[in-house]
Amino acid sequence: MTIDVLLSGFAPFGGAPLNESWQAVQLAARELREQGVATQIQELPVEFGTAGQQLAAAVREHRPRLVVATGLAAGRTGVTPERVAINVRDARIPDNAGESPVDQPVVDAGPVGYFSTLPVKAMVAALGEEPPVPGSVSQTAGTYVCNDVFYLLQHLLATEQGLAGIRGGFVHVPAAEELPVEESARALARMVLTALSTQQDAPVAGGAEH
Repeated sequence: MTIDVLLSGFAPFGGAPLNESWQAVQLAARELREQGVATQIQELPVEFGTAGQQLAAAVREHRPRLVVATGLAAGRTGVTPERVAINVRDARIPDNAGESPVDQPVVDAGPVGYFSTLPVKAMVAALGEEPPVPGSVSQTAGTYVCNDVFYLLQHLLATEQGLAGIRGGFVHVPAAEELPVEESARALARMVLTALSTQQDAPVAGGAEH
């Protein structure tokens, strides 16, 4: 069966009992399947390298049209598709395997960065439809495991034969106290539908001053 989208979220980390990204992915997948979108989901460990390897294995197995990895961005108040992944690991806190890399590359001799191949501006514009969900294009995915997964995903799609044509990217969702998980899930589903139907991104402003 052809798979339309592979969604991933993270396991809990930092002592939290749950991770809103995985909760939102599960709810979004249910909504997408109800609309006839063939959807697979994958929970990833909050571990440098390992998370990206597990996502890569799922991509090779399912060969979806789209890959949308998600993670938690505590402190943000809207759903934020990421524009660019950078080739650096710089951990403020240890990952769930106890690793704390500092100023290490994600991929030795890899490009400085990769842009998302999702239509991030069109995806944000879709969040303004009724009922609206707050969101914006983000210019940084950080330097923790979220960025690590994002970079490894884009590197995989850019370099591995047999995966040509698969588009991918990363979306951060807020903590539940900033935005209910149900709204984050609604946003994810809406953004997936937009990405599936949009090849050329919307020519609208999505920049930031800082």
